[in-house]
Amino acid sequence: MEDKVKEFIEITAMGIEVVGILVMIIGTFLALGRYAFKLQGKNIRSFQQIREELGRAILLGLEILIAADIIATVVYDVQMEQILKLGLIILIRTFLSFTLEVEIEGKWPWNQGKSRTTGQK
Repeated sequence: MEDKVKEFIEITAMGIEVVGILVMIIGTFLALGRYAFKLQGKNIRSFQQIREELGRAILLGLEILIAADIIATVVYDVQMEQILKLGLIILIRTFLSFTLEVEIEGKWPWNQGKSRTTGQK
């Protein structure tokens, strides 16, 4: 019974990882497709818009991958080495998420009320 639960959790974590990867892939294609189709029309999308859309897709995918990593650790025998590996993976992905958020928004998270261009509310 315990082996079936572990197998279910492993499969669930792997499925969530696949979803995270698909979110990034589909988000990338959607952003590039929207950009390419808008190049043919009158309302040309800016480079900044495509960067923001790509960044949001990557951010969402990273958040999903972090959730999958946390779920996957339930299966393993808890050892300090695996806890450190998980901590390092989460630290790296969180740092990437933070820097992408700053890149997309153009401001620090604690300055959310200020405008990107003027610095005013």
